[in-house]
Amino acid sequence: EEVVIQFNADRRLKEDCSAIYNALGIDLSTAFRIFTERTKEVRGFPFSTPARKITHAEALMAFDELREQARNVPEMSLDEINEEIRATRAEKRER
Repeated sequence: EEVVIQFNADRRLKEDCSAIYNALGIDLSTAFRIFTERTKEVRGFPFSTPARKITHAEALMAFDELREQARNVPEMSLDEINEEIRATRAEKRER
């Protein structure tokens, strides 16, 4: 059963997109059906999206949270750090 989907868009955006899809040989409705089918297939946006930029305040808050979490982590010696690096590199080589 088909349903009608309506939404508001800027007139110029609609005209520009219609022209692009017409040049590709399809109409805007077909393009949106393709978009929704692909969205269903990948269970998300069918294309990459830019990462959300965080504010300075959000970054500081995240840093403070990480610092608080690290407060109870025991210090590692330089030898322990180097051994962990060696083990990680060896594991990557084995893959």
